[in-house]
Amino acid sequence: MLERSYLFVPGDRPERFDKALASGAHAVILDLEDAVLPERKPEAREAIRHWLHNRASGPVWVRVNPEGTPWHDEDLSLLQAPCARGLMLPKAQDAVALQTLARRLQPGQQLIPLVETVTGWFEAEALARCSQVLRLAFGSVDFMADSGIQGDAEEMDAVRTHLVLVSRRANIQPPIDGVSLAIDDAQQLGADTARSRRFGFGGKLCIHPKQVGMVNQGFLPSPQQVAWAHRVVQALARGTAGAVTVDGKLVDRPVEILAQTILAEASQMQPLTPQPLGTEL
Repeated sequence: MLERSYLFVPGDRPERFDKALASGAHAVILDLEDAVLPERKPEAREAIRHWLHNRASGPVWVRVNPEGTPWHDEDLSLLQAPCARGLMLPKAQDAVALQTLARRLQPGQQLIPLVETVTGWFEAEALARCSQVLRLAFGSVDFMADSGIQGDAEEMDAVRTHLVLVSRRANIQPPIDGVSLAIDDAQQLGADTARSRRFGFGGKLCIHPKQVGMVNQGFLPSPQQVAWAHRVVQALARGTAGAVTVDGKLVDRPVEILAQTILAEASQMQPLTPQPLGTEL
C-alpha cells in the first residue's frame, strides 16, 4: 500500500513516539532537524536511538540534520538501528552526496530527499535517480523562503508539477507534498490534500496527528469516482460490438487504466476516522 500520511514527531519528545505510531499515520518521521533546538539535538538523537533499538515497530523514518551541519555525521549513526526504515534528508540538492549516503544504508533501508531549495528543485531529477531513493518530498515552506515565492497555492503549480513529473520519469513513487500549517482549519487541510492528489502527489507531510485522518481520507477515490470506475469496467465486460461508451463518453485504453487504478486504490485503502481537532499526541 502506498503510504499517504507522514507524521513528524520532535525527536526530543520520546513520550510521543508510540502515540504517533498509533495515530493512524502510514509512516512516522522522528525529527532531529527543525523541531529540535540546537542544544537539545544530542539528547534527541539518543532518545531516538534508544527507542529504535528497544520499542519501535512499523514504518519509522528519521529526518536527520542537513549535510554540513555539526550534527549530520552523528545523526547518521542511527542507520545502525534495526527498526529505522531509512532517512529523510533535508535541503537535499547534491546527487553525488546523496549517492554516497545511499551506500551507508543497511539492507532494506531507503532515502527520502526533501526538496526545499531552489537548487534542490533544479537537481530534483538527479536526486530522484539516485539508488535507494523511495520518493521525493516537497518542503514547501522552506522553498518559499528560499525562492521568494509568496504563496503556496497557484504560485507553486509549476514547482509541484515538476516534482511529480521527474518522479514519474525516474520510475519512483509519487512525491510527498508539503505540510499544511493551518492545524485547526479542516476545510483548508481538505482543500490542500485535494490539490496534492489532483497534481499527482502520492502523499502529504503532517505536523499534527489530527491531520492524519483527513489526509488519508483525502487520497481515497471519491464515491463518485468509484461508481464511475465500476460503470467503465462493467461496460467493458459486456463486450458489446463497436465503441464502448460510459456516460456518453468513449472508453479507450487510458480510460480503462484510470478506472482500474481507481478501483485498486479503493480496495487497498480503507477510510480512517479523523481524530478530533482538539486531540494532542
